[in-house]
Amino acid sequence: MAQNKESAVEIVTIPTTTFTKDVDARGTSKQAQKGYDIAAISDRSDNGFQDSIVDAVMVLKNSAGLETSRKLTFKTQEKENETVGDKSLVIFQSPRDVEGTALLSHAKILAPDNQWLFLPALKRIKRISSANKSGPFVGSEFAFEDFTLTELNKFTYKYIKEGVFEGVDVDVIDRFPRYAKSGYKRQRIQIDKDILQPRKLEFFDRKESLLKTLILSEYRQYGGIWRAHNLQMTNHQSGKSTSLIYADYTFNTHLKANDFSKNALKRLR
Repeated sequence: MAQNKESAVEIVTIPTTTFTKDVDARGTSKQAQKGYDIAAISDRSDNGFQDSIVDAVMVLKNSAGLETSRKLTFKTQEKENETVGDKSLVIFQSPRDVEGTALLSHAKILAPDNQWLFLPALKRIKRISSANKSGPFVGSEFAFEDFTLTELNKFTYKYIKEGVFEGVDVDVIDRFPRYAKSGYKRQRIQIDKDILQPRKLEFFDRKESLLKTLILSEYRQYGGIWRAHNLQMTNHQSGKSTSLIYADYTFNTHLKANDFSKNALKRLR
């Protein structure tokens, strides 16, 4: 994630040890390096936001088309460098049956992410085990691991092709989880060549069947930092979908490390 395109052009070579495995499935070293380079430029185009707060509405639609909505707040603290991950806190504001439910995530690279779920009805904090990261988050089509997928070095990469998505020129790459117990075999990403942000992600399960598709739209720019304001996750196997519609972001809010601690969850009680 970098503040402008001039600062986004630095390319750091990925260590060769990260793409020598499964070369037939993941392409040649050249394809792997090019895929990584594109992902790295996209990731670093957002560096420097420090922290952010944004309110959102989550709309859940079942296979019959019936909808329910929830209001929530996202807080994020930017990683110090690429060897560690971002910290985030998601807090549900309504309706009453989920009000106060919160997910705290400390993203890691190869080690299991640290995630804790605060359940106000039980008045307890539950640690999410690495074996459960592929499970649905509070009944949505987003999995727990989807909240920590922005870390560049959690994946190896393969360049696929250039393409066009909804009239926008894109680079198409595949990425493969390096971390254990992912619910995904791979993800295919279409990255906007102009704003360097993802437009579409396809998630393939461990059997290589298409599981979900995420469409990101309504991008807005905040001082050189782009954010999508409409995310639509569709589960092709269940027929369900979840949308996230974001309000305006606020950056550099001076959030502290303690705002992303287990004590912060306890203060929600």
